[in-house]
Amino acid sequence: MSNSLIKITNLKKVFVTDEVETHALNDISLTINRGEYVSISGPSGCGKSTLLSLIGLLDAPTDGSYALAGHRVNNISKKERARIRNKEIGFIFQSFNLISDLSVEENVELPLTYRKDMNKKQRQQMVTSALKTVDMSHRANHFPSQLSGGQQQRVAVARAIAGNPSIILADEPTGNLDTNNANSVMALLKSLHENGATICMVTHDPRSANQAQRNIEILDGVIIADKLRQPTTSEEQVA
Repeated sequence: MSNSLIKITNLKKVFVTDEVETHALNDISLTINRGEYVSISGPSGCGKSTLLSLIGLLDAPTDGSYALAGHRVNNISKKERARIRNKEIGFIFQSFNLISDLSVEENVELPLTYRKDMNKKQRQQMVTSALKTVDMSHRANHFPSQLSGGQQQRVAVARAIAGNPSIILADEPTGNLDTNNANSVMALLKSLHENGATICMVTHDPRSANQAQRNIEILDGVIIADKLRQPTTSEEQVA
């Protein structure tokens, strides 16, 4: 089986509003392999979040091809996109996107309720495991308003990983957090990657970008750099 998980070729995205065309992405070609930890960075408006939306099947490209785990997904229906997205992709958002009147446990379980391939007992087992991974088991019956920002993002991470997705997409995951909580979330992502997770993260923070093993830079809708990060001396010593 090919090690390629995401394969994008000549991808374009054009937004049309009031007869004005905005070329958000121009001829993007990109491959992400299983087990990689990739950061996508660039200035505001450069197209990085648009690219993440296309990778996450939240939107469809104007042109080009996109294969996820060997299957073409750029010309499929909205219903099929939703089904594949729910099964294959875990999302972590800057604003957490937790539902206020659902408990922590219910928030993590919610995406799994749309999966027809598992029953209630299986869902509960997956939720329990995910909350344990992010060290939030003791908050399972609390509500988002009873949690700190860092705790809410940990719950969001649990929701993203509960269904064992092929890839985790993180959109500015530390954008709403103070330094300590941001460091904690980045350490959690690093741990997930070390345990086999494939992660693609959009960030404007160079410190967060440097946590990834591969750094992609976008400017004006095109990739201007794609490079592997060189390990630090301490990392080399650990290895």
